[in-house]
Amino acid sequence: MGFRFLTLIRPFMAIIPEVAAPDRKVAFNQKVLWTVITLLIFLVLSQVPLYGIMSSDSSDPLYWMRVILASNRGTLMEFGITPIITSGMIMQLLAGAQIISVDYSLREDRALFSGAQKLFAMLITFGSATVAVMTGQYGDPKSLGAGICLLLIIQLFVAGAIVILLDEMLQKGYGLGSGINLFIATNICEDIVWKSLSPLTVNNGKGPEFEGAIISFFHLLFVRSNKFKALFEAFTRSQLPNLTNLVATALVFAVVIYLQGFRVEIPIKSARFRGHRAAYPIKLFYTSNMPIMLQSALASNVFMISQLLYRRFPDNLLVKLFGVWEPYQGSSQFFPTSGLTYYMTPPKSFINTLKDPIHFVFYVAYMLTACAVLSRAWLDISGSGPRDVARELREQQTVIAGYRDTTMYKELKRIIPTAATVGGVIIGILSISADLMGAIGSGTGILLAVTIIYNYFETFAKEQAEMGAMGVGGM
Repeated sequence: MGFRFLTLIRPFMAIIPEVAAPDRKVAFNQKVLWTVITLLIFLVLSQVPLYGIMSSDSSDPLYWMRVILASNRGTLMEFGITPIITSGMIMQLLAGAQIISVDYSLREDRALFSGAQKLFAMLITFGSATVAVMTGQYGDPKSLGAGICLLLIIQLFVAGAIVILLDEMLQKGYGLGSGINLFIATNICEDIVWKSLSPLTVNNGKGPEFEGAIISFFHLLFVRSNKFKALFEAFTRSQLPNLTNLVATALVFAVVIYLQGFRVEIPIKSARFRGHRAAYPIKLFYTSNMPIMLQSALASNVFMISQLLYRRFPDNLLVKLFGVWEPYQGSSQFFPTSGLTYYMTPPKSFINTLKDPIHFVFYVAYMLTACAVLSRAWLDISGSGPRDVARELREQQTVIAGYRDTTMYKELKRIIPTAATVGGVIIGILSISADLMGAIGSGTGILLAVTIIYNYFETFAKEQAEMGAMGVGGM
Protein backbone atom coordinates (compact mmCIF):
# COMPACT_ATOMS: atom_id res chain seq x y z
CA MET A 1 0.00 0.00 0.00
CA GLY A 2 1.31 3.45 -0.89
CA PHE A 3 2.30 6.10 1.59
CA ARG A 4 -0.77 7.93 2.97
CA PHE A 5 0.58 11.25 1.82
CA LEU A 6 -2.91 12.74 1.60
CA THR A 7 -3.22 12.78 5.41
CA LEU A 8 -0.57 15.51 5.43
CA ILE A 9 -2.87 17.70 3.30
CA ARG A 10 -5.80 17.55 5.75
CA PRO A 11 -4.55 20.44 8.01
CA PHE A 12 -4.28 22.73 4.95
CA MET A 13 -7.81 22.06 3.69
CA ALA A 14 -9.27 24.73 5.98
CA ILE A 15 -7.12 27.50 4.43
CA ILE A 16 -7.14 26.39 0.77
CA PRO A 17 -9.77 28.44 -1.12
CA GLU A 18 -12.51 26.27 -2.57
CA VAL A 19 -15.51 26.64 -4.86
CA ALA A 20 -18.52 24.91 -3.32
CA ALA A 21 -20.19 22.30 -5.52
CA PRO A 22 -23.69 23.21 -6.75
CA ASP A 23 -26.48 21.73 -4.62
CA ARG A 24 -28.58 21.05 -7.73
CA LYS A 25 -28.07 20.56 -11.45
CA VAL A 26 -27.13 23.85 -13.10
CA ALA A 27 -29.32 24.79 -16.06
CA PHE A 28 -27.72 24.84 -19.52
CA ASN A 29 -28.23 28.59 -20.06
CA GLN A 30 -26.63 29.30 -16.66
CA LYS A 31 -23.66 27.08 -17.61
CA VAL A 32 -23.22 29.11 -20.79
CA LEU A 33 -23.42 32.35 -18.77
CA TRP A 34 -20.78 31.24 -16.24
CA THR A 35 -18.55 29.99 -19.04
CA VAL A 36 -18.75 33.38 -20.80
CA ILE A 37 -18.04 35.24 -17.51
CA THR A 38 -15.02 32.99 -16.89
CA LEU A 39 -13.77 33.66 -20.41
CA LEU A 40 -14.14 37.44 -19.99
CA ILE A 41 -12.19 37.37 -16.70
CA PHE A 42 -9.41 35.39 -18.40
CA LEU A 43 -9.26 37.83 -21.35
CA VAL A 44 -9.05 40.82 -18.97
CA LEU A 45 -6.24 39.18 -16.98
CA SER A 46 -4.44 38.47 -20.27
CA GLN A 47 -4.41 42.17 -21.17
CA VAL A 48 -3.70 43.84 -17.80
CA PRO A 49 0.07 44.52 -17.59
CA LEU A 50 2.00 43.82 -14.41
CA TYR A 51 2.44 46.98 -12.34
CA GLY A 52 6.05 47.89 -11.54
CA ILE A 53 7.99 46.07 -14.28
CA MET A 54 10.93 47.95 -15.77
CA SER A 55 11.27 45.73 -18.83
CA SER A 56 10.04 42.41 -20.20
CA ASP A 57 12.37 42.42 -23.23
CA SER A 58 14.70 39.76 -21.84
CA SER A 59 14.68 36.25 -23.27
CA ASP A 60 11.41 34.49 -22.53
CA PRO A 61 11.86 30.96 -21.09
CA LEU A 62 8.24 30.10 -22.02
CA TYR A 63 8.43 31.56 -25.54
CA TRP A 64 7.75 28.20 -27.21
CA MET A 65 4.68 27.41 -25.16
CA ARG A 66 2.96 30.77 -24.61
CA VAL A 67 -0.03 30.05 -26.86
CA ILE A 68 -0.45 26.48 -25.63
CA LEU A 69 -0.18 27.40 -21.95
CA ALA A 70 -2.66 30.30 -22.32
CA SER A 71 -0.10 32.79 -21.02
CA ASN A 72 0.78 36.32 -22.09
CA ARG A 73 4.19 37.87 -21.42
CA GLY A 74 4.32 40.81 -19.05
CA THR A 75 0.65 40.55 -17.98
CA LEU A 76 -1.21 39.03 -15.03
CA MET A 77 -1.46 35.88 -17.17
CA GLU A 78 2.33 35.47 -17.18
CA PHE A 79 2.11 31.79 -16.19
CA GLY A 80 -1.32 30.97 -17.64
CA ILE A 81 -2.33 27.42 -16.81
CA THR A 82 1.24 26.13 -16.36
CA PRO A 83 0.92 25.66 -12.55
CA ILE A 84 -2.40 23.76 -12.94
CA ILE A 85 -1.05 21.42 -15.62
CA THR A 86 2.27 20.83 -13.82
CA SER A 87 0.58 20.16 -10.48
CA GLY A 88 -2.03 17.87 -12.05
CA MET A 89 0.59 15.95 -14.01
CA ILE A 90 2.78 15.40 -10.93
CA MET A 91 -0.11 14.26 -8.73
CA GLN A 92 -1.58 11.98 -11.41
CA LEU A 93 1.83 10.39 -12.03
CA LEU A 94 2.39 9.83 -8.31
CA ALA A 95 -1.07 8.30 -7.92
CA GLY A 96 -0.76 6.21 -11.09
CA ALA A 97 2.61 4.84 -9.97
CA GLN A 98 1.05 4.16 -6.53
CA ILE A 99 3.73 6.28 -4.83
CA ILE A 100 0.82 7.90 -3.01
CA SER A 101 -2.32 5.96 -2.14
CA VAL A 102 -5.69 7.29 -3.33
CA ASP A 103 -9.02 5.50 -3.08
CA TYR A 104 -11.26 7.31 -5.57
CA SER A 105 -14.33 5.51 -4.19
CA LEU A 106 -13.95 7.48 -0.93
CA ARG A 107 -15.28 11.03 -0.99
CA GLU A 108 -12.66 12.18 1.55
CA ASP A 109 -9.78 10.85 -0.58
CA ARG A 110 -11.15 12.58 -3.67
CA ALA A 111 -11.43 15.87 -1.75
CA LEU A 112 -7.90 15.52 -0.31
CA PHE A 113 -6.44 14.64 -3.72
CA SER A 114 -8.14 17.67 -5.30
CA GLY A 115 -6.93 19.84 -2.42
CA ALA A 116 -3.37 18.55 -2.85
CA GLN A 117 -3.44 19.42 -6.56
CA LYS A 118 -4.70 22.92 -5.77
CA LEU A 119 -2.12 23.44 -2.98
CA PHE A 120 0.76 22.34 -5.24
CA ALA A 121 -0.52 24.56 -8.06
CA MET A 122 -0.45 27.56 -5.71
CA LEU A 123 3.02 26.66 -4.44
CA ILE A 124 4.24 26.31 -8.04
CA THR A 125 2.70 29.70 -8.87
CA PHE A 126 4.44 31.34 -5.90
CA GLY A 127 7.75 29.62 -6.68
CA SER A 128 7.60 30.52 -10.39
CA ALA A 129 6.73 34.15 -9.55
CA THR A 130 9.64 34.40 -7.12
CA VAL A 131 12.10 32.87 -9.61
CA ALA A 132 10.86 35.10 -12.47
CA VAL A 133 11.23 38.29 -10.42
CA MET A 134 14.54 37.42 -8.75
CA THR A 135 16.22 36.26 -11.99
CA GLY A 136 15.59 39.66 -13.58
CA GLN A 137 12.81 38.87 -16.03
CA TYR A 138 11.17 42.23 -15.28
CA GLY A 139 14.33 44.22 -14.56
CA ASP A 140 17.26 44.08 -12.15
CA PRO A 141 15.85 43.25 -8.67
CA LYS A 142 18.26 45.75 -7.09
CA SER A 143 16.93 48.52 -9.34
CA LEU A 144 13.32 47.51 -8.75
CA GLY A 145 13.64 47.50 -4.98
CA ALA A 146 12.24 45.04 -2.43
CA GLY A 147 8.79 46.66 -2.40
CA ILE A 148 8.22 46.40 -6.17
CA CYS A 149 9.63 42.84 -6.24
CA LEU A 150 7.18 41.82 -3.51
CA LEU A 151 4.33 43.58 -5.33
CA LEU A 152 5.12 41.73 -8.57
CA ILE A 153 5.15 38.37 -6.77
CA ILE A 154 1.80 39.15 -5.10
CA GLN A 155 0.24 40.16 -8.45
CA LEU A 156 1.38 36.94 -10.14
CA PHE A 157 0.29 34.76 -7.21
CA VAL A 158 -3.19 36.31 -6.90
CA ALA A 159 -3.77 36.06 -10.67
CA GLY A 160 -2.65 32.42 -10.58
CA ALA A 161 -5.02 31.68 -7.69
CA ILE A 162 -7.92 33.27 -9.63
CA VAL A 163 -7.20 31.03 -12.64
CA ILE A 164 -7.10 27.93 -10.39
CA LEU A 165 -10.49 28.82 -8.87
CA LEU A 166 -12.04 29.61 -12.28
CA ASP A 167 -10.96 26.18 -13.52
CA GLU A 168 -12.39 24.54 -10.39
CA MET A 169 -15.68 26.40 -10.81
CA LEU A 170 -16.18 25.09 -14.35
CA GLN A 171 -15.12 21.54 -13.47
CA LYS A 172 -17.60 21.40 -10.58
CA GLY A 173 -20.47 21.87 -13.00
CA TYR A 174 -21.13 25.60 -13.02
CA GLY A 175 -19.90 25.90 -16.60
CA LEU A 176 -19.08 23.84 -19.67
CA GLY A 177 -15.90 21.76 -19.82
CA SER A 178 -12.85 22.88 -17.85
CA GLY A 179 -11.05 26.17 -17.48
CA ILE A 180 -7.83 24.66 -18.84
CA ASN A 181 -9.45 23.68 -22.14
CA LEU A 182 -11.39 26.94 -22.41
CA PHE A 183 -8.30 29.11 -21.84
CA ILE A 184 -6.12 27.10 -24.24
CA ALA A 185 -8.66 27.17 -27.07
CA THR A 186 -9.34 30.89 -26.56
CA ASN A 187 -5.66 31.80 -26.58
CA ILE A 188 -4.92 29.78 -29.72
CA CYS A 189 -7.99 31.04 -31.61
CA GLU A 190 -7.15 34.61 -30.57
CA ASP A 191 -3.64 34.17 -32.01
CA ILE A 192 -4.99 32.76 -35.30
CA VAL A 193 -7.59 35.53 -35.69
CA TRP A 194 -5.04 38.24 -34.87
CA LYS A 195 -2.47 36.95 -37.38
CA SER A 196 -5.20 36.73 -40.00
CA LEU A 197 -6.85 40.13 -39.46
CA SER A 198 -4.31 42.29 -37.61
CA PRO A 199 -4.50 45.92 -38.82
CA LEU A 200 -1.00 46.76 -37.52
CA THR A 201 1.56 47.80 -40.15
CA VAL A 202 5.18 46.62 -40.27
CA ASN A 203 7.99 47.91 -42.48
CA ASN A 204 10.46 45.22 -43.53
CA GLY A 205 12.18 47.29 -46.21
CA LYS A 206 9.47 46.90 -48.85
CA GLY A 207 7.25 49.63 -47.49
CA PRO A 208 4.49 49.32 -44.87
CA GLU A 209 2.70 45.94 -44.82
CA PHE A 210 -0.25 44.81 -42.76
CA GLU A 211 0.53 42.07 -40.23
CA GLY A 212 -2.73 40.19 -40.81
CA ALA A 213 -2.50 37.73 -43.71
CA ILE A 214 -6.01 38.38 -45.09
CA ILE A 215 -5.84 42.18 -44.79
CA SER A 216 -2.36 42.12 -46.36
CA PHE A 217 -3.71 40.07 -49.28
CA PHE A 218 -6.32 42.68 -50.19
CA HIS A 219 -3.88 45.54 -49.53
CA LEU A 220 -1.24 44.08 -51.84
CA LEU A 221 -3.80 43.48 -54.59
CA PHE A 222 -4.96 47.09 -54.26
CA VAL A 223 -1.59 48.90 -54.16
CA ARG A 224 0.59 46.73 -56.44
CA SER A 225 0.29 47.20 -60.19
CA ASN A 226 1.49 43.64 -60.90
CA LYS A 227 -1.39 41.56 -59.50
CA PHE A 228 0.34 38.19 -60.03
CA LYS A 229 3.39 39.36 -58.10
CA ALA A 230 1.14 40.73 -55.36
CA LEU A 231 -0.71 37.40 -55.15
CA PHE A 232 2.59 35.49 -55.00
CA GLU A 233 3.86 37.73 -52.20
CA ALA A 234 0.61 37.37 -50.23
CA PHE A 235 1.10 33.58 -50.27
CA THR A 236 4.88 33.46 -49.69
CA ARG A 237 6.06 36.45 -47.63
CA SER A 238 8.47 35.09 -45.03
CA GLN A 239 8.71 37.45 -42.05
CA LEU A 240 4.95 37.93 -41.53
CA PRO A 241 1.90 35.60 -41.61
CA ASN A 242 0.91 34.70 -45.18
CA LEU A 243 -2.02 32.97 -46.86
CA THR A 244 -0.09 29.68 -47.11
CA ASN A 245 0.10 29.62 -43.31
CA LEU A 246 -3.64 30.27 -43.16
CA VAL A 247 -4.43 27.49 -45.66
CA ALA A 248 -2.18 25.08 -43.74
CA THR A 249 -4.04 25.96 -40.52
CA ALA A 250 -7.43 25.31 -42.14
CA LEU A 251 -6.14 22.02 -43.60
CA VAL A 252 -4.96 20.77 -40.20
CA PHE A 253 -8.33 21.76 -38.69
CA ALA A 254 -10.15 19.74 -41.37
CA VAL A 255 -7.91 16.66 -41.03
CA VAL A 256 -8.22 16.53 -37.23
CA ILE A 257 -12.02 16.92 -37.36
CA TYR A 258 -12.17 14.15 -39.99
CA LEU A 259 -10.05 11.80 -37.85
CA GLN A 260 -12.22 12.52 -34.80
CA GLY A 261 -14.92 10.37 -36.42
CA PHE A 262 -12.72 7.23 -36.52
CA ARG A 263 -13.71 4.78 -33.83
CA VAL A 264 -14.20 1.10 -33.05
CA GLU A 265 -17.64 0.28 -31.67
CA ILE A 266 -17.66 -2.72 -29.35
CA PRO A 267 -21.10 -4.40 -29.17
CA ILE A 268 -22.27 -4.75 -25.57
CA LYS A 269 -25.38 -6.29 -24.03
CA SER A 270 -27.08 -6.10 -20.67
CA ALA A 271 -26.76 -9.09 -18.36
CA ARG A 272 -30.03 -8.11 -16.66
CA PHE A 273 -32.34 -7.31 -19.57
CA ARG A 274 -32.45 -9.80 -22.43
CA GLY A 275 -32.33 -8.23 -25.88
CA HIS A 276 -30.96 -4.87 -24.69
CA ARG A 277 -27.90 -4.11 -26.84
CA ALA A 278 -25.73 -1.04 -27.40
CA ALA A 279 -22.24 -0.06 -28.60
CA TYR A 280 -19.23 1.07 -26.55
CA PRO A 281 -17.16 3.46 -28.75
CA ILE A 282 -13.34 3.40 -28.65
CA LYS A 283 -12.15 6.53 -30.46
CA LEU A 284 -8.94 6.73 -32.47
CA PHE A 285 -7.99 9.69 -30.26
CA TYR A 286 -8.88 7.68 -27.17
CA THR A 287 -6.84 9.90 -24.85
CA SER A 288 -7.99 13.07 -26.69
CA ASN A 289 -5.41 15.88 -26.53
CA MET A 290 -3.66 14.68 -23.35
CA PRO A 291 -0.52 13.30 -25.11
CA ILE A 292 0.28 16.63 -26.77
CA MET A 293 -0.69 18.59 -23.65
CA LEU A 294 1.60 16.50 -21.43
CA GLN A 295 4.39 16.71 -24.01
CA SER A 296 4.00 20.49 -24.12
CA ALA A 297 4.14 20.80 -20.33
CA LEU A 298 7.22 18.53 -20.24
CA ALA A 299 9.03 20.50 -22.96
CA SER A 300 8.09 23.84 -21.38
CA ASN A 301 9.65 22.90 -18.05
CA VAL A 302 12.77 21.44 -19.72
CA PHE A 303 13.29 24.61 -21.80
CA MET A 304 12.84 26.88 -18.78
CA ILE A 305 15.28 24.92 -16.60
CA SER A 306 17.84 24.63 -19.41
CA GLN A 307 17.76 28.35 -20.21
CA LEU A 308 18.07 29.35 -16.55
CA LEU A 309 21.00 26.93 -16.04
CA TYR A 310 22.79 28.15 -19.17
CA ARG A 311 22.39 31.77 -18.10
CA ARG A 312 23.91 30.92 -14.71
CA PHE A 313 26.59 28.37 -15.75
CA PRO A 314 27.40 29.02 -19.45
CA ASP A 315 30.78 27.23 -19.32
CA ASN A 316 29.65 24.04 -17.57
CA LEU A 317 29.94 20.98 -19.86
CA LEU A 318 26.83 19.21 -18.52
CA VAL A 319 24.79 22.41 -18.88
CA LYS A 320 26.00 22.76 -22.49
CA LEU A 321 24.98 19.15 -23.20
CA PHE A 322 21.57 20.02 -21.77
CA GLY A 323 21.26 23.07 -24.03
CA VAL A 324 23.19 26.04 -25.45
CA TRP A 325 21.04 29.16 -25.89
CA GLU A 326 21.82 32.12 -28.14
CA PRO A 327 19.81 35.14 -29.38
CA TYR A 328 18.13 34.64 -32.76
CA GLN A 329 18.88 37.14 -35.55
CA GLY A 330 19.71 40.04 -33.27
CA SER A 331 16.54 39.71 -31.15
CA SER A 332 16.50 39.44 -27.36
CA GLN A 333 14.82 36.03 -27.54
CA PHE A 334 17.15 33.08 -26.97
CA PHE A 335 16.84 29.85 -28.97
CA PRO A 336 18.67 26.54 -28.41
CA THR A 337 21.50 25.99 -30.90
CA SER A 338 22.82 22.65 -29.60
CA GLY A 339 22.31 20.12 -26.85
CA LEU A 340 19.24 18.11 -25.81
CA THR A 341 16.84 21.06 -25.95
CA TYR A 342 17.85 21.82 -29.56
CA TYR A 343 16.62 18.40 -30.66
CA MET A 344 13.36 18.88 -28.71
CA THR A 345 12.45 22.03 -30.72
CA PRO A 346 10.79 21.88 -34.16
CA PRO A 347 12.69 23.09 -37.26
CA LYS A 348 11.88 26.73 -38.01
CA SER A 349 10.84 25.91 -41.60
CA PHE A 350 10.89 23.20 -44.24
CA ILE A 351 14.16 24.63 -45.56
CA ASN A 352 15.76 24.12 -42.14
CA THR A 353 14.87 20.41 -42.24
CA LEU A 354 16.96 20.10 -45.44
CA LYS A 355 19.84 22.06 -43.92
CA ASP A 356 19.91 19.96 -40.74
CA PRO A 357 18.22 16.58 -41.41
CA ILE A 358 19.72 15.03 -38.24
CA HIS A 359 17.85 17.59 -36.11
CA PHE A 360 14.63 16.79 -37.96
CA VAL A 361 15.05 13.01 -37.55
CA PHE A 362 15.74 13.32 -33.83
CA TYR A 363 12.81 15.71 -33.38
CA VAL A 364 10.42 13.35 -35.17
CA ALA A 365 11.63 10.40 -33.09
CA TYR A 366 11.26 12.41 -29.88
CA MET A 367 7.75 13.67 -30.71
CA LEU A 368 6.35 10.32 -31.84
CA THR A 369 7.89 8.43 -28.91
CA ALA A 370 6.79 11.03 -26.33
CA CYS A 371 3.21 11.20 -27.64
CA ALA A 372 2.87 7.39 -27.87
CA VAL A 373 4.38 6.73 -24.41
CA LEU A 374 2.44 9.54 -22.69
CA SER A 375 -0.80 8.45 -24.36
CA ARG A 376 -0.28 4.87 -23.20
CA ALA A 377 0.72 5.98 -19.70
CA TRP A 378 -2.36 8.21 -19.42
CA LEU A 379 -4.58 5.12 -19.56
CA ASP A 380 -3.41 3.96 -16.13
CA ILE A 381 -3.00 7.45 -14.69
CA SER A 382 -6.50 8.65 -15.63
CA GLY A 383 -8.32 5.40 -14.85
CA SER A 384 -9.44 4.83 -18.46
CA GLY A 385 -7.40 1.68 -19.14
CA PRO A 386 -8.87 -1.70 -20.16
CA ARG A 387 -9.06 -2.97 -16.57
CA ASP A 388 -10.94 0.17 -15.47
CA VAL A 389 -13.36 -0.04 -18.43
CA ALA A 390 -13.98 -3.73 -17.75
CA ARG A 391 -14.74 -2.95 -14.09
CA GLU A 392 -17.08 -0.12 -15.13
CA LEU A 393 -19.01 -2.41 -17.50
CA ARG A 394 -19.15 -5.12 -14.86
CA GLU A 395 -20.60 -2.68 -12.31
CA GLN A 396 -23.27 -1.75 -14.86
CA GLN A 397 -23.96 -5.49 -15.33
CA THR A 398 -23.00 -5.19 -18.98
CA VAL A 399 -20.80 -7.55 -21.00
CA ILE A 400 -19.27 -7.54 -24.48
CA ALA A 401 -21.44 -9.56 -26.87
CA GLY A 402 -19.84 -12.92 -27.53
CA TYR A 403 -17.53 -12.77 -24.50
CA ARG A 404 -17.86 -13.98 -20.97
CA ASP A 405 -17.43 -11.70 -18.01
CA THR A 406 -14.04 -13.26 -17.27
CA THR A 407 -12.66 -12.83 -20.84
CA MET A 408 -14.00 -9.28 -21.41
CA TYR A 409 -10.79 -7.70 -20.06
CA LYS A 410 -8.63 -9.53 -22.65
CA GLU A 411 -10.66 -8.11 -25.55
CA LEU A 412 -10.49 -4.58 -24.12
CA LYS A 413 -6.76 -4.98 -23.51
CA ARG A 414 -6.34 -5.82 -27.19
CA ILE A 415 -8.20 -2.71 -28.43
CA ILE A 416 -7.77 0.17 -25.94
CA PRO A 417 -3.93 0.30 -25.59
CA THR A 418 -3.60 -0.01 -29.37
CA ALA A 419 -6.02 2.89 -29.93
CA ALA A 420 -4.18 5.02 -27.35
CA THR A 421 -0.74 4.33 -28.86
CA VAL A 422 -1.79 4.78 -32.50
CA GLY A 423 -3.79 7.89 -31.61
CA GLY A 424 -0.76 9.36 -29.81
CA VAL A 425 1.50 8.68 -32.81
CA ILE A 426 -1.01 10.28 -35.23
CA ILE A 427 -1.28 13.33 -32.94
CA GLY A 428 2.53 13.60 -33.08
CA ILE A 429 2.58 13.28 -36.90
CA LEU A 430 -0.10 15.96 -37.28
CA SER A 431 1.80 18.31 -34.97
CA ILE A 432 5.05 17.85 -36.92
CA SER A 433 3.26 18.28 -40.28
CA ALA A 434 1.54 21.47 -39.13
CA ASP A 435 4.87 22.94 -37.99
CA LEU A 436 6.54 22.10 -41.32
CA MET A 437 3.67 23.65 -43.31
CA GLY A 438 3.92 26.80 -41.19
CA ALA A 439 0.44 26.63 -39.68
CA ILE A 440 -0.42 29.63 -37.50
CA GLY A 441 -0.16 29.02 -33.78
CA SER A 442 2.17 25.97 -34.06
CA GLY A 443 1.10 22.39 -34.80
CA THR A 444 0.69 21.54 -31.13
CA GLY A 445 -1.50 24.59 -30.53
CA ILE A 446 -3.80 23.88 -33.47
CA LEU A 447 -4.27 20.25 -32.42
CA LEU A 448 -5.21 21.34 -28.92
CA ALA A 449 -7.62 23.97 -30.24
CA VAL A 450 -9.37 21.59 -32.64
CA THR A 451 -9.78 18.75 -30.15
CA ILE A 452 -11.02 21.15 -27.46
CA ILE A 453 -13.52 22.85 -29.80
CA TYR A 454 -14.73 19.43 -31.00
CA ASN A 455 -15.20 18.31 -27.38
CA TYR A 456 -17.18 21.49 -26.67
CA PHE A 457 -19.34 20.76 -29.71
CA GLU A 458 -20.06 17.27 -28.34
CA THR A 459 -20.82 18.76 -24.90
CA PHE A 460 -23.27 21.25 -26.42
CA ALA A 461 -24.96 18.47 -28.40
CA LYS A 462 -25.22 16.28 -25.28
CA GLU A 463 -26.66 19.12 -23.17
CA GLN A 464 -29.19 19.97 -25.89
CA ALA A 465 -30.21 16.32 -26.18
CA GLU A 466 -30.73 16.11 -22.40
CA MET A 467 -32.82 19.28 -22.48
CA GLY A 468 -34.93 17.82 -25.31
CA ALA A 469 -35.42 14.58 -23.39
CA MET A 470 -36.47 16.50 -20.27
CA GLY A 471 -38.92 18.53 -22.35
CA VAL A 472 -40.48 15.39 -23.80
CA GLY A 473 -40.60 13.78 -20.35
CA GLY A 474 -42.31 16.86 -18.93
CA MET A 475 -45.07 16.60 -21.55
